Amino acid sequence: MIRVFIVAASSFARAGLQSLMTGLGMEVVGSAATVDPLTGQWLDLEPDILLVEAHGEQFEVAIDSLGSSEITSESAIVLLCDRVEQRGVTDALRVGVRAVLPSDISPKQLAVSLEAAAAGFVVMLPAEVESILPAGERGPHPLEEPLTRRENEVLQMLAAGLANKEIATKCGISEHTVKFHVASILGKLGAASRTEAVTLGIRHGIVLL
Repeated sequence: MIRVFIVAASSFARAGLQSLMTGLGMEVVGSAATVDPLTGQWLDLEPDILLVEAHGEQFEVAIDSLGSSEITSESAIVLLCDRVEQRGVTDALRVGVRAVLPSDISPKQLAVSLEAAAAGFVVMLPAEVESILPAGERGPHPLEEPLTRRENEVLQMLAAGLANKEIATKCGISEHTVKFHVASILGKLGAASRTEAVTLGIRHGIVLL
């Protein structure tokens, strides 16, 4: 079970996030109004994720606080915020934040994002990936043949690092069928490996980390 520590200026927001985390099957180990006093408490509680809600000017304050602390070297930090300019996202990633997510992200996407961040991944939305790519590499061509529902499901599991046997168990299918789906995914995406398939899936907006 992923252990989460919540930071939000509003007590109402903290209560709402705590309820959401509990509903997603995660354990909330504590909460605070600001990032500043967290270092000692954070190490004692040993959460997997520090989930920070930071809107408007609070976003820059949170980035400054995280940049001057050692928190980002100890655990995964995920920021929830209103629309932020790409410069803000870049600054957040530079100080060690694992993800900058919109406040209206769906519960399912949030759960997957937190799991990926806790596992050591940096999570970026397709629009964020698009904005930092060189101009000549933006806008991948549409797939000639879209992935099926099952192929999409398998690709998400590939992105999560699952092996064929684990995918087969989760989907209730044979490993042979999993291999068939993986081969089809590679072919449709024009990928030479599973890793490249995940990368291309992110660029196409198929993989939602």
